[in-house]
Amino acid sequence: MKRSIVRWGHRARLSCEAGMTTAEYAVGTLAACTFAIVLLAVVKSGTIETGLSGVILEALGIR
Repeated sequence: MKRSIVRWGHRARLSCEAGMTTAEYAVGTLAACTFAIVLLAVVKSGTIETGLSGVILEALGIR
């Protein structure tokens, strides 16, 4: 009898944790998207864009 109670408790604990994985992925995805938007805004700023363009053109040998 004790064994079945322990197994039931283990299963109940696992089922409670199952939804947490989805929530953690959602928070991680939201954080990654927010970071990408901020990074894009920084890269699109005038000074950074000019500097990056210069580095890329120099690396390609166009300049």
